[in-house]
Amino acid sequence: MTKVKICGLKEVQHVQAAVQAGADAIGFVFAPSKRQVTIEQAQQLAKHVPDGIKKIGVFVNPTPEELRSAVLTVPLDYVQYHGEESPEFIIQQGYPSIKALSVHCAEDVQAATNYDVDYYLFDAPGTDYKGGSGHTFDWTLLEAAGIPQHKLILAGGLKLDNIQEALSLVSPFMVDVSSGVETEGSKDTAKITAFLQAVKRGRV
Repeated sequence: MTKVKICGLKEVQHVQAAVQAGADAIGFVFAPSKRQVTIEQAQQLAKHVPDGIKKIGVFVNPTPEELRSAVLTVPLDYVQYHGEESPEFIIQQGYPSIKALSVHCAEDVQAATNYDVDYYLFDAPGTDYKGGSGHTFDWTLLEAAGIPQHKLILAGGLKLDNIQEALSLVSPFMVDVSSGVETEGSKDTAKITAFLQAVKRGRV
């Protein structure tokens, strides 16, 4: 059954909408982004996330101190590394981990095998920031990479009108959506609910 992460949440009402609609994970962005939140803001938002729904922090090239503060304060269940972090750095931090990789070509997918992490998140290349561009990438590149499906998270340009195709073609463990549930750059409660309902109908 494909799980759903709603990422880049900044408002209580949107966290509550995601929770009520059945999200499996909530993403808080600590990296530079229009969706960035502070550790203190994420801590307050996390109070509306019940046990059983994972809280994931998104970071780009963080320091160990930044990670430790966020993981303990929010608190976080997983750290998503979205920068140029080395495999050694991720292992040294010791947190449950997700490595995000921007996919231009097959070699980018293959690079995932260099990392010993819990999950691999494949995203479209960012524009102004890492990820969150609203663009998709060639999903067929994932087929030949040999990444176990139970460790694969699909991101990048997912929205209501392409999620069924994504589920059918990729069958990921989890899908990650941010811009696809926004209207004019802000999260949209109706779109969050509709996206989650669509994934639940098409769960594989």
